[in-house]
Amino acid sequence: MNISLILVPTDFSECAMNSLDYAKHLAQQFDARLILLNVIDSREAQHFAAYSKEPLEKVLERLMNQGKQAFRRLLSNWDGKDMVQESLVSVGMPFQEIAMKARDFQVDLILMGGYGSRGKGGTIEEIFFGSTVEKVVRLLPCPVLCVPIGWPEGQ
Repeated sequence: MNISLILVPTDFSECAMNSLDYAKHLAQQFDARLILLNVIDSREAQHFAAYSKEPLEKVLERLMNQGKQAFRRLLSNWDGKDMVQESLVSVGMPFQEIAMKARDFQVDLILMGGYGSRGKGGTIEEIFFGSTVEKVVRLLPCPVLCVPIGWPEGQ
């Protein structure tokens, strides 16, 4: 199996950052490039816009800027930045955006954390419809590697 391009979705949570470090090590072993992706959940943005009474476009612009700034901070301090081909911020349903980007870039592997900033499973949606990871696994024909926080031990 030849792995030359790895998609790493991140929400900048502790678990996602753990998977990013794992992706760096894997990319080194395969001499692969990384595409980093942050997805702004369009449903959450709509809820926030309704709550704050701001136009949705303004909320999305602010969230996109925050995502781009988070990537700048991450890449300025991360020793794997030379492996990053691209870092993207997009808006939509996270599992759909991950699937679309994986297909658009024709990645060989998706490597993502076992759970995101919301924690381990607890929302009604996750109980009935599955987590983002589960939805991505069901949608894509390429391998998806799910890295739980703290794995491997000692890292």
